[in-house]
Amino acid sequence: MEKKSDDIIPTRASLLNRLKDWNDDESWREFLGIYRKLLFGFALKAGLSGNEAEEVVQETMISVAKTIKEFQYNPQRCSFKSWLRHLAQKRIADCYRKRSRETLLNETSRSGHTGTPAIERVPDSAALNLDAAWEAEWQKELLQAAIARVKTEVSPEQFQIFDFYVLKKMPVGKVASALGTSASRIYLAKHRISRLIKQEVNRLEKRMS
Repeated sequence: MEKKSDDIIPTRASLLNRLKDWNDDESWREFLGIYRKLLFGFALKAGLSGNEAEEVVQETMISVAKTIKEFQYNPQRCSFKSWLRHLAQKRIADCYRKRSRETLLNETSRSGHTGTPAIERVPDSAALNLDAAWEAEWQKELLQAAIARVKTEVSPEQFQIFDFYVLKKMPVGKVASALGTSASRIYLAKHRISRLIKQEVNRLEKRMS
């Protein structure tokens, strides 16, 4: 069964409250399934390797477990979005510190002296535009959730037109030929579904603040 967007990116107080029970395995699996891609993509955009990004995901989840009981879902004071980004950013900084220590130790063992400190040659995670990276990943997940929701609200024929023309970027002529439709219907489907997706993104953004 296809998940609705509400299930793909929920920041419902109910889910966060359920996470306060460390023995609620089902809620923790749900949370990981929802936010793993977001955290992994954020870590990659911050300049980490695939293995390091996996480490960030795991360590961020541990941080969530350690702090969730104190977290109060109050968008006016601290949004869920900002709270999760803060935890992930700290774990990214930890990875850079670990990388610099390992590089320094390797160079010391090879040469017997350090020369230029390795830590000075490792990118400073604080200097990276992590706010922009986080926002990009967040918006990507919002868009995917919105598309998944809208797909359930329009006819399969209309969504297939949108998928071919907008998502797969096929030329109008090829879409018309493949689906036996007209250019005017393709443009109409694009306009209607794009509008619905934009509305759904806006709804999710307000809901997740």
